[in-house]
Amino acid sequence: MSDLMKYHLECTNCGSVFESDYASQICQKCSGILEVVYEGRITKISRIKSFWDMEKAMPSGKYIHFYLGNTPEIKSKGSSSLKLKLEFFNPTHSFKDRGSAIEVAKAAEYGFKEIACASTGNMAYSITYYAKLYGLRSKVFISDNANEDKINDIKSVGDADIHKVDGDFTKAQGMALKYSKTHNAFLCGDYCYRKEGQKTIAYEICNSGKTPENIIVPVGNATLLSATYKALEEMKKSGPIKRMPRIIAVQSDRCKPLVDAYSSGSKIKYKKPMTAADAIAVGYPTYGEQGIEAVKNTKGTAISVSEDSLKREQKRFMKDYGLVAELASVSTIAAFRKLNPNGSTVAVITGSNV
Repeated sequence: MSDLMKYHLECTNCGSVFESDYASQICQKCSGILEVVYEGRITKISRIKSFWDMEKAMPSGKYIHFYLGNTPEIKSKGSSSLKLKLEFFNPTHSFKDRGSAIEVAKAAEYGFKEIACASTGNMAYSITYYAKLYGLRSKVFISDNANEDKINDIKSVGDADIHKVDGDFTKAQGMALKYSKTHNAFLCGDYCYRKEGQKTIAYEICNSGKTPENIIVPVGNATLLSATYKALEEMKKSGPIKRMPRIIAVQSDRCKPLVDAYSSGSKIKYKKPMTAADAIAVGYPTYGEQGIEAVKNTKGTAISVSEDSLKREQKRFMKDYGLVAELASVSTIAAFRKLNPNGSTVAVITGSNV
């Protein structure tokens, strides 16, 4: 292993501690999700020209430095206070590549020959892509009503066995976990190593100049939401930023378990996804509770937007920029238009696989 950032893993549920050679992202004692905890202070990252310039803020590991990240941040044509972080310039056209590059590398490092994952589409496309680069097989669990174009993308990039699930993402996630245990496959998905890769979006946003007042992120499993907060905490401690931007979380009003829990002050409850924005069609967010804390601790908010607004913003985005963004991606623009937040804002446009 590299000696860049030594770390261990801690269970967010029971508090169990595992060393970095523990070859799982799930606690063996209680099945809780794990968190990467660094053994030392992350040093200031002063200049970012590539994704791997941020390796000192990632778990030590045996990474192949494929090209990804360092995506464009452009001015919005709709508001002088809004910038757009275009994540569809990653290799598989979504922000998922940032996490896949880390966790698939970990699977290879631990000696696995196969990975398993549940997905609504983009994640499996990304994981399968990196699994092929690392010479690993993929087992994908995906809802039987998933976007067929996304399924074809998954088939096009690697050695993937696709299992269609009679149910939504939450059911697929349970099946992927079971498969990983019975077939000695490394469980990939919305877990700790993906979170470490996805937090690099916030590093890039805050490294590009003046720290924005607000960062808007779409919420499916809330991994990006939680990762954004973790990155901001790290940067505030190491020096690149002096204050925390407000984090604004957005969901469709046809699938808003996190928004409902945030608004009512209650625990997150499962809600059947009814949204056409398949990339955020998650009925029970894995990182939901952490995501709510991220919003509260930055004095941000969590809101939902209508399906009609998503469709309008998708058409407007194509007209304004000549680029395709999927419905989940433009939820951040719809949220900006609905809230009109004070101060400079960056909206993360997460993908273009439609």
